[in-house]
Amino acid sequence: MKIQRFEDIIAWQKAKDLAVSIYTEFSESKDFGFKDQIQRSAVSIMNNIAEGFERRTNDEFRYFLYVAKGSCGEVRSMLYLAKELNKITESAFNTLMQLTLEISKLISGLIKTL
Repeated sequence: MKIQRFEDIIAWQKAKDLAVSIYTEFSESKDFGFKDQIQRSAVSIMNNIAEGFERRTNDEFRYFLYVAKGSCGEVRSMLYLAKELNKITESAFNTLMQLTLEISKLISGLIKTL
């Protein structure tokens, strides 16, 4: 089955869920620099999947998927920092970390299919 819209891509759906979760988790944070960076990184994952898909060439889609995968790594890296600085609970860390790992694997799978 051929994907018709980026909204049908599971990696995009999960990335959107991650972005919403990150915004929710850090909504009360007064560390505006940290909050802005992790939120922008999370949004970058879903937006790069969407932008690459809409370019309609496999080469460009692949490029944007690599960018999205990099942003996913950035979110993961920042989650470690958030945990070390007690900005999030262990439970929130584990949930968000699992989601980033799942998204990264989904993106890798998409890259391989291209």
